[in-house]
Amino acid sequence: MISSSRGIVFHQLKYSETSIIAKIFTEKFGLQSYIIKGARRKKSKTSPGVFQHLSLVELTANHKEKSNIHFLQDVRLTYQYSSIPYDIHKSSILLLINEILYRSIKEEEVNTELFDFISNSLQWLDLRASGFANFHLVFLLQLSKFLGFFPKGIYSDTNHLFDMNSGCFESVMPSHPNYFNDKAAYQFSLLAQVSFENMLDVPLNNTSRNYLLNNIIEYYQLHVPNLGTPKSLKVLKEVLS
Repeated sequence: MISSSRGIVFHQLKYSETSIIAKIFTEKFGLQSYIIKGARRKKSKTSPGVFQHLSLVELTANHKEKSNIHFLQDVRLTYQYSSIPYDIHKSSILLLINEILYRSIKEEEVNTELFDFISNSLQWLDLRASGFANFHLVFLLQLSKFLGFFPKGIYSDTNHLFDMNSGCFESVMPSHPNYFNDKAAYQFSLLAQVSFENMLDVPLNNTSRNYLLNNIIEYYQLHVPNLGTPKSLKVLKEVLS
């Protein structure tokens, strides 16, 4: 069946001397794999930029039932990033988000709300001239809603620590080491309650931001099988330090 959908490019790899396979999260079909014939040819009609990290595209493909790979017939950008490719801070954030998304979203199940969240968030980052230092932290916390482990409850004088195993703010120290408390738990709670528009209401310095990022990545590692340590994490920390 020939059909079209919006998509977000997660990953690409060489398939042959002239072709590639792209992993694309689509609005209508969920996460799918596509063969793009001739994409590596010098005179290819498809620009290599179309398959860059988290490109926002419109695609037409032959979607066959029970097939785990499809042939892409046409693809074009629906949104051209104007600042992310030229801003090392934004591009480093994008690489980390890309890696987390690629390793976290495995299902072919359609999730239009998740698709819209990712697409709208990326465009927000691209259009923002400043005030995006906490973007990756808020994005990852909001993403955890869709992945099923958004933090439960909020920080209080009583529930002053966050148990990463249970995903809850607790009053009693757990018997395992996967928790953080006091200032970090308070900041984590605040970040879970804000949007991109008001996230700077949570004042963080670079040290606090990196510490919280470590905790959020560890939280993901506990809830996303085989996530591992993102390769882009070290780069982002160095850029934002």
